[in-house]
Amino acid sequence: MAEAIKVLLVDDHQVVRRGLRTFLEVQDDIEVVGEASDGAEGVARAEELKPDVVLMDVKMPGMDGIDALRRLRELANPARVLIVTSFTEQRTVVPALRAGAAGYVYKDVDPDALAGAIRSVHAGHILLQPEVAGVLLSQEGTNPGQGRGGSLTEREREVLGLIADGRSNREIARALVLSEKTVKTHVSNILMKLDLADRTQAALWAVRHGAAG
Repeated sequence: MAEAIKVLLVDDHQVVRRGLRTFLEVQDDIEVVGEASDGAEGVARAEELKPDVVLMDVKMPGMDGIDALRRLRELANPARVLIVTSFTEQRTVVPALRAGAAGYVYKDVDPDALAGAIRSVHAGHILLQPEVAGVLLSQEGTNPGQGRGGSLTEREREVLGLIADGRSNREIARALVLSEKTVKTHVSNILMKLDLADRTQAALWAVRHGAAG
């Protein structure tokens, strides 16, 4: 049996955390390893507990979810962060994705869909709904990587197209008959050549420039 996905809950409402924990603890492949009530505590707990996935609220007292995301990136914490937000806070999703979130779900998400989202981001996918992708693309004033696509090798273009399809490194490796280590090297080269910060930006670059599959 595969090792359970370790999840950290970060939300300033105890009732929300309790509800999330109650549901997630009945999932055979998900383990809630801890909770935090604000961004600063969430960062500290993420460093201490080394979760695979962090469910992060956006609006919290003190350090909010977006600042916590930035701090985790500065610390090079490998946890994948899934933003949990309300529909009325959709405008906060764009800054969160730019800060390094792997995706987001709404607070009224179906429980089974939440579990699926956790599994998806843990597998390396990016949960980017169409309306948010559109907002991100429309807000790109100075487009990172503009004009640099020609520096990519043919193999890097293939990898980029699969990133845009939401494929994880493992899935890309299988599709292209490569090792995961080689795929990671290609991803790093793509980000460096296009001057992009993460896979989300790479996926958006591919959509904008017609490199998506």
